[in-house]
Amino acid sequence: MKKILLAALFLTLVGTLSAAAQDAIDSAAWGAQAAKYCQKQGGEVVLREPYYGTNNVTPLQLAGWRYFCQFTSKADGSRIHILISTLYTNQPTLAASAYLFKPAFNSTGCNGNPASCYCTQLGGSDFGLIQGGGAWETSDPNNVDQQLQACIFPDMSSIDSWGLTYHQANIVRGRDLTSILRFKPKTDAASPWEKK
Repeated sequence: MKKILLAALFLTLVGTLSAAAQDAIDSAAWGAQAAKYCQKQGGEVVLREPYYGTNNVTPLQLAGWRYFCQFTSKADGSRIHILISTLYTNQPTLAASAYLFKPAFNSTGCNGNPASCYCTQLGGSDFGLIQGGGAWETSDPNNVDQQLQACIFPDMSSIDSWGLTYHQANIVRGRDLTSILRFKPKTDAASPWEKK
């Protein structure tokens, strides 16, 4: 009986590890497809790492990293950055919805960085309003945006805070993402920020 229980436990563990390994493989393949999609749309894939205390001499590098797709306008050099997973998914995300629905910015009570205020108003978070500062940094010395202020939403979708703020005022930075975001809301869909 003990041998049967041990064998069942072993098979359960192997099955669990296999499922986890398969998830990792699937995730890597999906990420590679997202990166190719970014490049096909004229974007550049940029690896970024989070830092806290960027207003200080020695900021603290935090755990993790993310790939962002950077679009640069040939006309004026402006840029917008979006997490490659936010760009590539065909499922709704808060970052894509904020870009597409363009909720109005209410500057009442906004002190400091307007892009951070707008991000917070939409329910996102970025490092811009914290005392020590923070950013998503790249180690690429040729990238003009060494630090990126990205608005991260509760669903973990993310987009450039400044690009999002400008877009709600009908100013496109980098490239208009409207036609290349794979998520397309239904024509009668209500904005998540619409008051009912």
